[in-house]
Amino acid sequence: MKKIANILFTLSALTFLGSCSKTLDAPTKSSLDESVIFSTPGLAKGTVTGIIQSMCETESYRGRYLVYYGTNTDVEVFNSLRTPTTDKARLSNYNTNANNTEMNKETNVWAKSYEGIERANIAIRGLRKYGNVESNPELAQILGEVLTLRAVLYGDLIKGWGDIPARFEPVTSETAYLPRTDRDIIYKQLLADLDEAAGLLAWPNETSATSSVETVNKAFAKGLRARIALYAGGYAQRMDGTIRKSTDPDLESTKMYEIAKKECLDIIESGKQRLLGFEEVFRKLNEESTAAGLESMWEIPFSEGRGRVIFDLGVKHETEDKYTGQNKGGTVGPNALMLYEYDKEDVRRDVSVVPYKWKDGIQDPSSLNALYFGKYRYEWMKRRVTSTNDDGLNWIYMRYSDILLMAAEAINELDGPGAASTYLKDVLDRAFPSNSSKVTTILADATVSKDAFFSEIRHQRALEFCGEMLRKADLIRWNMLSAQLNVAKEKLQKLEAREVYIEHSNGLPDKVFNYNQLPAKIYYKTKADGETVEIYGLNFGDTDVAGASYASNKAWKLVGDTDKDKYWDCLFTKDPNTRQYWPIWQVFLDTSNGMLNNDGINF
Repeated sequence: MKKIANILFTLSALTFLGSCSKTLDAPTKSSLDESVIFSTPGLAKGTVTGIIQSMCETESYRGRYLVYYGTNTDVEVFNSLRTPTTDKARLSNYNTNANNTEMNKETNVWAKSYEGIERANIAIRGLRKYGNVESNPELAQILGEVLTLRAVLYGDLIKGWGDIPARFEPVTSETAYLPRTDRDIIYKQLLADLDEAAGLLAWPNETSATSSVETVNKAFAKGLRARIALYAGGYAQRMDGTIRKSTDPDLESTKMYEIAKKECLDIIESGKQRLLGFEEVFRKLNEESTAAGLESMWEIPFSEGRGRVIFDLGVKHETEDKYTGQNKGGTVGPNALMLYEYDKEDVRRDVSVVPYKWKDGIQDPSSLNALYFGKYRYEWMKRRVTSTNDDGLNWIYMRYSDILLMAAEAINELDGPGAASTYLKDVLDRAFPSNSSKVTTILADATVSKDAFFSEIRHQRALEFCGEMLRKADLIRWNMLSAQLNVAKEKLQKLEAREVYIEHSNGLPDKVFNYNQLPAKIYYKTKADGETVEIYGLNFGDTDVAGASYASNKAWKLVGDTDKDKYWDCLFTKDPNTRQYWPIWQVFLDTSNGMLNNDGINF
């Protein structure tokens, strides 16, 4: 598999890609004239490698952003949340500060993202000036990739920190220190950039350059533009502490839904991406199959010596075994509620939520307060991980099912549920391949009204993307972050007490969670293959009486008898709506020449 994330720069022509990780100093002078670098495809391509490298450094996306942005929600949680005062837990429970020891480092994701942005800015300037992209498709592709990757970085910085400094030209002495920029200005630039990028890029498999999911293509640029439009048109906490939509008429919600609709329909109608079987999607990921044109639209390409996808987000292996040389997994996992959110016939459940870990090469039931994302598994890899710190698995940044659900959401708002239902149906048909009547029932309830359809979209996005860290940003743009976390807190208490919970969804029939129909314990045995566990007691209607025939059992609880901190109380320790972002870390405040602060949000 082609891996570009950790390639050493051997071309002296690329030495201009200097570090800007802390103070954004001006880059070093290139040893070749930029006119040569940016008119030569083989040299210009190295700029893409440089941007990806910034994303894959130790404390960048690899071990920080992918792990901690996105927790805690009603879908994903930090699995050690019952120790709420550690700095790792505080990143997740809406109670961190600027001195967080996990993040307050000058090599942190904030710095590496701006390093990647500076590299992109230099490349964009050079390609526009020397690349002759109008007549050179190779250089046009590279410019499109760079514009898209810069949009990825800026979009994720906004998700993490709200208003951020914006620089769309290479740094100069006059622009070395900048204050926060209103995110609306940045969003408008990103939407324009991605529109341009889509015109430069080839579709998946249209050229040799777009045959791998590790390379940006037209479909991903359009999908990213749709996603950013939904963020830009949605709610967010502003730097004065209020939660509102943008007041910029260019970012009005209807206009943003129109962009999302257009871009998603362009992708759908192109026929260049398609759904796979749900388990197949993640088996291909873990097998490191990088062919473009399937469901994965773009992946952050980690080398075998980089990346902590399974290490932090995968099924836990307590000991080394034939599948892995590292005893890792499960830093973050599913909220315990997710085990019971899926219909038992939904094929996504057993892929997404795993109630066991591995010990000495054998599956062993975990606990209700420590479940695992089954989308990332050492045991599905074709190679045995030998690194002690990294697994090298790529991160799927966007899937085609997201295009379908964004299309459904946008078209429902613009044209109503009848026009939108076909896109939701595609996702449901895959979730229930053997039960078309279930799909019919869900769609019949959802298409009663726009509100009902939106409620179903909200539910299906939770089920579809569990473990993919999209939920927090979704809840923020819908203005539902605190509300849904409070619902989750109440449901968790009902689950622990084995009491009924009735959820009132806007426009949909009430959902009844019969937690009283769950046994107090789970019951299990090892199957004949000597490594796979069979667990009874995970479905509504299972009973302790029926489970008595199994060889082993264990209590299935969220809280132990001696636990001081309750699982549900540790989801958030401050109101999430007042802490939708992280603070800018102290090391960057101290080196900002007084231009940066965390005013407006009570850190």
